[in-house]
Amino acid sequence: MSHPETKARAGGDMSPAEELKSAMAGFVGDFKGFANDINAKIQKQEERMNKLDRKSLMAARPALATAATEEAPHQKAFAAYLRSGDDDALRGLDMEGKALNTSVAADGGYLVDPQTSDTIHGVLSSAASLRAVSNVVNVEATSFDVLVDHSEIGSGWASETGSTTETSTPQIDRITIPLHELSALPKASQRLLDDSAFDIEGWLAERIAAKFVRAEAAAFVSGDGVDKPEGFLNNPIVANDSWAWGDIGYVASGADGDFDVTNPGDAIIELVYALGAEYRANGSFVMNSKTAGVARKLKDADGRFLWTDGLAAGEPARLLGYPVLIAEDMPDIASDSTSIAFGDFGAGYTIAERPEMRVLRDPFSAKPHVLFYATKRVGGAVSDYAAIKVLKFSVS
Repeated sequence: MSHPETKARAGGDMSPAEELKSAMAGFVGDFKGFANDINAKIQKQEERMNKLDRKSLMAARPALATAATEEAPHQKAFAAYLRSGDDDALRGLDMEGKALNTSVAADGGYLVDPQTSDTIHGVLSSAASLRAVSNVVNVEATSFDVLVDHSEIGSGWASETGSTTETSTPQIDRITIPLHELSALPKASQRLLDDSAFDIEGWLAERIAAKFVRAEAAAFVSGDGVDKPEGFLNNPIVANDSWAWGDIGYVASGADGDFDVTNPGDAIIELVYALGAEYRANGSFVMNSKTAGVARKLKDADGRFLWTDGLAAGEPARLLGYPVLIAEDMPDIASDSTSIAFGDFGAGYTIAERPEMRVLRDPFSAKPHVLFYATKRVGGAVSDYAAIKVLKFSVS
């Protein structure tokens, strides 16, 4: 790569130093041109890769866009129904190949759109109720059956030539959990609904979830089973030494309406070990805030607190190493109250529900407001009586 000017001068009268200087100048010029050429090629390559990346991203988008497109018509139609009562779009909507109105009764309202329904279910699942620790199942029927084998299958040892004896058979109970209709009736003014900036779906989800959470939480603890779930405290509660299937066993605190003065923590320890070893590994405490305020002061014989707070955000506090669920519907500490429960609620209590929710718009009953009658079906009951024990604040 010789430089023309270098050749011209090389043929004239130039000293060796001048010739070397001229040659170096030509070399530096050629090298800069080469470097610029390389940089330009690199830049073109980068631009080509960026275009490929953009194409790849655009190629990956259709799945998301398709999902949004599939949900958008139902969400848009549902919003139109909530705001103005226009249900033409809902009636003609095809949802997963099935007309929506075929699954809706004439006076039963319309299915809540998926996004709103997911929001409500998310709130229900994260709320401080037995949902957090119980077995939750989705069903399509009007009830849910739980088959419980609460006895051991008989067994025995046999030799090669000896005779064998007939073993005992297991005892299986069928527990039927009926589903009940849970409803909420939020209302809004028509003027507010006419405001396009008002998030009608978000508002409705928040109101429905708040009503459902409060009603469910109370029923799962103390519901009488009449048109509502049956709470685990609604079952017969007997001394654990006299426990039989169909009862909830209790351990006494040692004092009427309080913990024992001398050894208050002993009752908690006894409650834990009243539960069978097969349930204890998944055990958790359930109590309300007032009771928790008392329990967190308990100490063992060496003066160490039985209560420890969660080490990270979102982690539950622990009592004797077991997680504590704060359920405000549990009773306060009082004479003969069963204010603390301990058990494997995943085995001991089952919540059955239909996955869909419905909303019926009523613009007539509360003019000038519009009522939204939201319904869902849910049931709950004890599914294993051996999996739950309670602490009774009594002498014996």
